[in-house]
Amino acid sequence: MDAFTFERKSPIAFFTLNRPEKYNAITPGLMREMESSMMEFMEDKSLRVGIITGAGNKAFCSGADIVEWLPFVKETASCPWRVPRTPMRGLQLTKPLIAAVNGIAYGGGAEVALACDFRIAAENASFRFPEPSLGILPRLGGTQRLPRLIGYAHALEIMLTNEKIDAQKALSIGLVNKVVPQEQLLESAIELAQKICKLAPLAVTAIKRCIMEGYDLSLEDGLALENEIGLTLYKTKDYEEGRAAFREKRTAVFKGE
Repeated sequence: MDAFTFERKSPIAFFTLNRPEKYNAITPGLMREMESSMMEFMEDKSLRVGIITGAGNKAFCSGADIVEWLPFVKETASCPWRVPRTPMRGLQLTKPLIAAVNGIAYGGGAEVALACDFRIAAENASFRFPEPSLGILPRLGGTQRLPRLIGYAHALEIMLTNEKIDAQKALSIGLVNKVVPQEQLLESAIELAQKICKLAPLAVTAIKRCIMEGYDLSLEDGLALENEIGLTLYKTKDYEEGRAAFREKRTAVFKGE
């Protein structure tokens, strides 16, 4: 059984952390499968948005599988190029990725969710960073993405107390975009993905790039980046299609060209 599954239902890709008996804990093998699947997602022009969730209804991902993960960390400490590239580190996705958080998201599991563009949480979802209680720190982007998302004070409180954050608390501090009943979770993620899929894919990619690359720039440099990237869209067939559809009062059919 694959530890990480990838299913195409164009224009949406579905990814599943698939170790329910281990609360979908991360192993080196799962990371390698994630890298391969995400690369295929990026290269498939028929896929426009990805949704990632965990198998079962108890866990999105409980973090690293310590039994397999710690030896891997020691083996790769001096050769980081052997660590698979994932959205958490090393692989920058240009297509939107939605996390459907269907249960606990602890440690590395929370970091998987943080690496996504949107987070929709089931009512039973919870977040936690237990790393300091183990004498380590989050190394899949948690210390960098969490404060950028929810602010310095909230991020420090969550990471330095080892306290569980329930779904409603996560919503109130901006950690998730939406909270829904468990049975509506995937439906809500698909609904969001479908809204994005109706838009011009090149414009979606360009907007994501502007936000990601411009976030840490000065306003002046960010405006220059926005202008540079934005001008390229006027040369696309999608722009011509969007204009034509507006004039003809019909739904645009974008092809990402």
